[in-house]
Amino acid sequence: MTDDSPSLPLAGPTGAAFGPTSRDASGTPYRPFRFFARDGVVLAGRDYAPSRPTDRRPVVCLPGLTRNSRDFEPAVARLTAGTGGSPARRCVTFDFRGRGASERSHPSLYTPLQELDDTRLGLAALGIETITAFGTSRGGIVTMLAGLVAPGLVATAVLNDIGAVIELAGLLRIKGYVGRSLPEGIDWPTLITVVSQANRDEFPRLDAVAWERHARRLFRDVEGRPAMDYDPEIARTLDAVTAETPMPDLWAAFDTLTEIPILSVRGALSDLLTEETVAAMAARAPRLETLIVADQGHAPLFDDDLSLDGLVAFLDRVGA
Repeated sequence: MTDDSPSLPLAGPTGAAFGPTSRDASGTPYRPFRFFARDGVVLAGRDYAPSRPTDRRPVVCLPGLTRNSRDFEPAVARLTAGTGGSPARRCVTFDFRGRGASERSHPSLYTPLQELDDTRLGLAALGIETITAFGTSRGGIVTMLAGLVAPGLVATAVLNDIGAVIELAGLLRIKGYVGRSLPEGIDWPTLITVVSQANRDEFPRLDAVAWERHARRLFRDVEGRPAMDYDPEIARTLDAVTAETPMPDLWAAFDTLTEIPILSVRGALSDLLTEETVAAMAARAPRLETLIVADQGHAPLFDDDLSLDGLVAFLDRVGA
């Protein structure tokens, strides 16, 4: 069983309903859960228990624009296990509306503020008051906005290839592929080849096995064939992004987090987050640390030992 099961019961307006324990592609056990958004949309996530009792706050994983809970499986496996003398940690992943196992929504509600509101409801349903936020790209924007809307919610932040300034070139590249439908009847080997060819500049060192893992996190399996795992209408959120569009900055949101520990992760090949922006963020946030992931672009996959070692070492140092 997976957390996409249609038989999972639904909770009332203020609670989460859990399905039977399942295992993700890494073999890590979790309980899928569902809860209602304020507008009645059914939202989903995964609750991963630590391998042993822990006093560390939950790590809440928030995915990128078109991504889902599967993105975090390697990191969750490491964090919940607590290997190498590191404490085990509870991890919670969310599928934003229109992605993964969550229901689709009106396109006007595919916004970071709406996704933050949904996440806060989910956390309340799970009884979680304070978090270590692990936000990749869009999830990092939601993390920064939490500082404006819900001060104190985020006690530690991991911002994966996202910062207070978002580069237009990277957004235009993302706009170029978001929402494109898959060719009818495409099979997994063909899709994996397409994904690897389209992203080889961003991830030049991935081998065939890694490309397959990556593709299977991007797309879901339906009767042995790949299918999109997000609402194509999400592409409409980028309609206003053009070569002539000045990008709004997120400094006001970022500044609300400058007193907490922050790990700024940047892919060395990223076209969305520059070294200059990371340096400017560090100048304003005395507890900010940086992690540069070599040979990866937007956004680092946290599917290798060096990245995972850096993440765990940071969380251990700051006591998150």
